[in-house]
Order: sequence, then structure tokens, then C-alpha cells
Amino acid sequence: MKMRATINRYCPRCRTYTEHAVSLYKKGKDRSRAQGARRMARKTKGYGSFPKPIQKRFAKTTKKVMLKYKCKECGYIVQSRGMRLKKIEIQRT
Repeated sequence: MKMRATINRYCPRCRTYTEHAVSLYKKGKDRSRAQGARRMARKTKGYGSFPKPIQKRFAKTTKKVMLKYKCKECGYIVQSRGMRLKKIEIQRT
């Protein structure tokens, strides 16, 4: 899917339609000392196998993509709900 880099969209803070910059949402870096990471490290430590079954066959052929819309007037960022796409291309024109 091809998407323009700027789009006219409703901004809830400005309460009007303004131009928004479109970008792709990316997951941040995991914290190494978070509770889940500590628990997983304890389970996988030492002799033994992985504690959970590793999934080998996947039913879905696509991943969900989230888009971020940043208002050019006030800088407010709104995220879209995830949509399934094989490929997304943001066109900078």
C-alpha cells in the first residue's frame, strides 16, 4: 500500500482538520531488567530446554502495521489502529 507522507486529518487537540505527518510505529527497545525478562532468564538458565514450545508454523501471512499521525500545528500524535498489510510505502513527495 502506498501512503502519502502528509495527510489532512482531524486533530482532537486543535479541534479542526489540519495537516499531519505520517510515520510508521516502531517498537522500542526492551528493558533488560524487566520482570518478564528476569523470569525468562531464570527459566532458561543452566541445563535444560526452552520452557515454552517454539511456534514453527504460522497461520497469518501478514503483520499488523500501526501508523503515527503527527499534527503539524500543535505536534499532537495520534496512532491508528493496526491494519494488516504485506508492505507499506510512505511516499515523501
